Amino acid sequence: MLSNSEKQTQRLGFCLGACLRAGDVVLLEGEMGAGKSVLTRAAARGMGVEGPVPSPTFTILNIHEGSAMKLYHFDLYRLEGEDALYEMGLEEFIPARDGASLIEWPQMAAEAMPPDHLAIDIRYANDGMDREISLLPAGAFDQERIDEILSMMEDCHEYPDD
Repeated sequence: MLSNSEKQTQRLGFCLGACLRAGDVVLLEGEMGAGKSVLTRAAARGMGVEGPVPSPTFTILNIHEGSAMKLYHFDLYRLEGEDALYEMGLEEFIPARDGASLIEWPQMAAEAMPPDHLAIDIRYANDGMDREISLLPAGAFDQERIDEILSMMEDCHEYPDD
């Protein structure tokens, strides 16, 4: 899908968050500044998380309480591979039994990522003005789940923080 504004990316994130279930893993890929954190903050709102949702760039993981479950927000950009993730004991939250895991820069610990996940690839498009966003389901996270998110997006014409 083509997102031509930050608000549209936020709408997608909000609908994603509203449709997530405990145990879901979302892998967010894309260049620096493409919109991974924007999408994650909006997903947090969709999960009922209140308050700020800062990027866990230096802490690797931030845990937020949502209305029905927790959000495990990972930023693996500074991670030096799967071994570092295991040494910190963070793999126990991928997947998490009591929440959903959204993981920015999953390629930094690719072998630790589960086979059941939703990969979201965000790329610059149209000279950087727009974003091309691909939703790629794998394993138990299937096309039916993608359709649920997109259907909700059709009914949600504004990002709730508007």
